[in-house]
Amino acid sequence: MTGVRSLLPEGQPGLLVSPVFGAEPYRDAEDLAGYLAVGGYAPLTARDRLLDRIAAVGLRGRGGAGFPTAVKLSAVRDAPGRPVVVANGEEGEPGSVKDRWLLRHRPHLILDGLRLAAALTGAEHGVVYLSDTRAEQAVRQALAERLAGLRVDVVRTDHTYVAGEETAVVRRIEGGPALPTAKPPRPFEAGVGGAPTLVANVETLARIAVMHACPDAAGAVAGAHLVTLAGAGGAAALAEVPAGTHLKILADLCGHGRAEAVLLGGLFGGLYGAGWTDLPLDHDLLQAAGGALGCGALHFLGPDDCPVAAATEATAYLAAQSARQCGVCVSGTGALAGTLAAVARGEAGDAAADKLHRWSRQLPGRGACGLLDAAARIVSTLLAHFPGRIDAHRGATCPACAGPAPHDGRRFTVPVP
Repeated sequence: MTGVRSLLPEGQPGLLVSPVFGAEPYRDAEDLAGYLAVGGYAPLTARDRLLDRIAAVGLRGRGGAGFPTAVKLSAVRDAPGRPVVVANGEEGEPGSVKDRWLLRHRPHLILDGLRLAAALTGAEHGVVYLSDTRAEQAVRQALAERLAGLRVDVVRTDHTYVAGEETAVVRRIEGGPALPTAKPPRPFEAGVGGAPTLVANVETLARIAVMHACPDAAGAVAGAHLVTLAGAGGAAALAEVPAGTHLKILADLCGHGRAEAVLLGGLFGGLYGAGWTDLPLDHDLLQAAGGALGCGALHFLGPDDCPVAAATEATAYLAAQSARQCGVCVSGTGALAGTLAAVARGEAGDAAADKLHRWSRQLPGRGACGLLDAAARIVSTLLAHFPGRIDAHRGATCPACAGPAPHDGRRFTVPVP
């Protein structure tokens, strides 16, 4: 069972409780009365002041890329045409549960953030995009009881790794398959119906709503992150934590203290061994270390786990989840996954490590979405942080690698609390 907890310090100015979790981790969806009681749906009297506040505290998107939210809002506002705003609740990373939790338990918080994003951009139409049945039920109930205002549609999609990519979101909303398209144009230039479109992760919208309700705590709200923690024999947890928290602290507090390595960002941030305990929960510092925070999902590896097995399962999952629209993605993920599978079985030849090195350098940036980049980063970080592991598997049987690598991401999947 996945637990929910806040690791934020108590007594933050202007903020009495964990900002996104609310007064308590709701077992059921928060109703309108409960949300109004904590300052929800407060009138927006100074649009530019809220946008300036978002820019000043450096709020970044929580969907994976960490792009500055104020820049994205301004780009949509300034583009010609009447904008559309989208709450993107489709989290394709198997190790992440934060977006579904928010939609299931705090739907009014998401709708409030969507309302504010519409006001900041000039949009008159909003969309909540999701794949989870319980989340959809909670959102539709919240829409039925909320105050009149922005016109909001709910669009359901199938749950896949690429379905939450912003161009795939637009394509699905327009009635097509949830598959990425070539860029440019990006949605902020021409999205739903050709209109400038803001595709914002639901946690991003939640933080905008809390910043509006609690302006004195805007910095703390913008700096906190929802992270999903799992692996290494500990219990899975969804936690709200301050930016800059060392990963070792997260591992210890959530029962993963025996961890010797970590897979960052869901499947996007790469594998880290020695030195991982000193890594902070920070976009820029993780990027400088060659990784990525991504959606904030962390999977810890314990003493009995083999990083080759983890990398093999991750690349097998990504290869299976390819949209199969880009030949380089199909062949690239297939080559990475197939070679790692041979390594795990002890059947790889002498050239396996050299091939993996070469492919992990050549493949990033060549697909229409980030899936191929994720697979390449997993391999490059495996080679960088666990040197010699590939050769150690040659002709040898590794107990942790025994059996075929599953393609469904089961190792990394976390139940929604």
